Amino acid sequence: MVFSLNIEDTLNRLLQQEDTDGDKKITIEDNGPKAFEIESREGNKCIVKGTYHLSNLLQELVISKNEGNKFAEIPLKKIEEPPVIRISRMIRDYYWKGLTRSMDEVGVEKLIADTKNETLTASKLPVYVPFHDELAFNYYNTLELKLPIQVIKLPEHISPEFVKSINKKPGILSLKLQEAHGEIKGVPFVVPGGRFNEMYGWDSYFESVGLLLDGKTELAKAMADNFQYEIIHYGKILNANRSYYLTRTQPPFYSSLIREVFEITHDKEWLKSHLKTAIQEYETVWMVQGKRLTENGLNRYLAEGIGMPPETEEGHYDAILKPFAEEANLSIHDYIFKYQNNYIQNDFLDTYFLHDRTVRESGHDTSYRIEGMCADLNLVELNVLLYKYELDFAEIINNIFDNTFEANATIYTSKYWFEKASLRKSLINKFCWNSEKGLYLDYNQVTKKQSTFVAATTLTPLWCKMATQEQAKILVDNAIRLLKEKGGIAGSSEESRGNINEKRPHRQWDYPNGWAPHQMMIWKGLLNYGFDLEAQELVYRWLYMITKNAVDYNGTIPEKYDVVEGTHKVFAEYGNVGTDFEYMSQEGFGWMNASYQYGLSLLESKYVEKLNNLIEPELVF
Repeated sequence: MVFSLNIEDTLNRLLQQEDTDGDKKITIEDNGPKAFEIESREGNKCIVKGTYHLSNLLQELVISKNEGNKFAEIPLKKIEEPPVIRISRMIRDYYWKGLTRSMDEVGVEKLIADTKNETLTASKLPVYVPFHDELAFNYYNTLELKLPIQVIKLPEHISPEFVKSINKKPGILSLKLQEAHGEIKGVPFVVPGGRFNEMYGWDSYFESVGLLLDGKTELAKAMADNFQYEIIHYGKILNANRSYYLTRTQPPFYSSLIREVFEITHDKEWLKSHLKTAIQEYETVWMVQGKRLTENGLNRYLAEGIGMPPETEEGHYDAILKPFAEEANLSIHDYIFKYQNNYIQNDFLDTYFLHDRTVRESGHDTSYRIEGMCADLNLVELNVLLYKYELDFAEIINNIFDNTFEANATIYTSKYWFEKASLRKSLINKFCWNSEKGLYLDYNQVTKKQSTFVAATTLTPLWCKMATQEQAKILVDNAIRLLKEKGGIAGSSEESRGNINEKRPHRQWDYPNGWAPHQMMIWKGLLNYGFDLEAQELVYRWLYMITKNAVDYNGTIPEKYDVVEGTHKVFAEYGNVGTDFEYMSQEGFGWMNASYQYGLSLLESKYVEKLNNLIEPELVF
C-alpha cells in the first residue's frame, strides 16, 4: 500500500505530536504517544506505531521534500522496512552522496562556509596550490573573480619553517582537477562527515571498502587518484588537505586501496601508474633513515612541524603552558605569542609538541598508549601496514607485471619485496611480539622496552597474515578476552586505560570507545586464520550496536561508540561527529557507513535475520 501525503501538513502534525523535546528527531527520549495516524489523499488510513516506524516516516517525508515535492508517495513497506535493510540502503543510496565532495567551484563554495574557517583573520579563504600544478593555479585564479578566496602558489620545496609561517593564514590545499569536454571538474572524494569537509588519509581507505561493496568503484578509484596527487605534489598522503597538515602524513593504506580497486577494474595501466607512486611514497616518506625509519629497522610516525598544532581549539594546551607562563610572569596568551615567534626557547615544549603532532599523524588522536612518546614508538599497526605494502608490491609485481617492474629508475622484482617483508616480519616478532603475554605490543626504540599498554591494534598482524597460525591462536585467546565488549572490540583494555579522574580525562581512542577501522581489520584478520565463529560474533556485536542506536535515535550513525555500554553517547574529547542533524542524517559517518556494509557482507544470513529482530548478542552467541 502507498500513502500519498501532504508533506508540510504531515510533518508539522507528526513533529508536534511526537517530537516532545523539540530536536526535530523522533527518538526513544521523546514522550509522545508513539502512535500517529496517516491518511492518504485516496482515503487510506494507517496507524504508524513505535519510535522506529515513526522516525522512518519522518525520514521518508523529508527525503521527498528534499526532492522538491509537495506530496510524498510513501509505500508502507518503507515505513516498516527491516532495520538492517534500511540502514544499508540509506548508506548506499543517500549517505555516500551526502559525503562526496570535490575541489572545483561547487566544492570550494561549500568549504567557504566550513566552521573551521571562522577563525580566519581575512575574509577570504586561502586556497594553496602546488608549485607545478598550472591547471589548478589558473583554474582557481578564475574562481577568485567569483568567490571570496585567495589563491596562493606554494614554493617548490615545502619546509616545516614555511608551514609554520602560513599557520597564521590557514587554508585548503588543492586536490586533483581534470579537464573533460572543455570543462574543469574536481576529482571527487568522500569526507568523514560533520565538521570534516576535507579528504582525510586513512579514513579514505576504509570509506573505499564500503564504496567498492556498494558498487561505487569510480569513486573509490578517484580517492586513489587524489592520494596519488598528494604524493606527487605534497610529498605524502596528508592527514587532510589543509595547509597546517603539510608536514603530516597518515597510516599507510595506499597499496591496499589500489589493489582492491584493481581487482574490480582490471585496469593494468592505472595500476602501473599507482604502483610507481606507492613505491615512491614508501621510499621517500617511510624509509628515510633518521626520519620515520629508526635504527632498529622498524618505523615510527614523525610529524615534522614546528610549534603548536594550529588546528586545536583555543585553550587546548593551557594546562601544559600555565606553569611556564607563570614562571615567566606572563599570561598564557603572551607566552604562546613569544614561544611561537621564537622569543622564548623551551626544549620541553618542543618535544611535547613533536609528540603531540605525531599522535595526530598516527590517526589515533588521542590515546594514553602513545601520548607524550609517540615519536619514540615503533607502533605495531604502522609496521604491519608497511609489511602489507611490501607484500602487496611483491605480489602485484609477480602476478600482474611478470616479475619485473621499473619505478624511479630502479628495476624491482618480487624477490626484492618478499625479502623486505620477511625482514620486517622478523623484526616485528623480535621487538613487538611478547611470547609471555601472547600479544603484539608497541616498542619504544629510545628506552629499548616494550609497552605494557594493550590496544585493539595488537590484533592487526592478523589482517595481513603476518602471524603464524600458532601465534594467531595465542593472540586471539589473549586479546579477545581483554578487549571484547558488548558492542565489539574496545580501543584498549580497561586496565591499560587506567583510572579516569579529573587529572586523567578520557581519551577517545581508549576504553570504553570502539572504532570502525579496528573492527574491520580485526574481522578480516580472524577470517584469515579460520576463526570464523569469533569473527561472526564480533561482526554481530558491532552491527547490533549500530542498528539498535539507529532504530532508537532516528537513524543516527556517528563517528564512534562506547562499546561497553553499546551507545553513541560518548563522553570524550571532541564529542561525537554525526549526531548533530535535524529530521534525518544526510551522511552517517564515513568509515562507520563502510563498517556496516562490510560487516553485512561477512555476516551469515542466519545472523542477519536475528539482527533485524534486534536479538541481543548474548542471546545469539
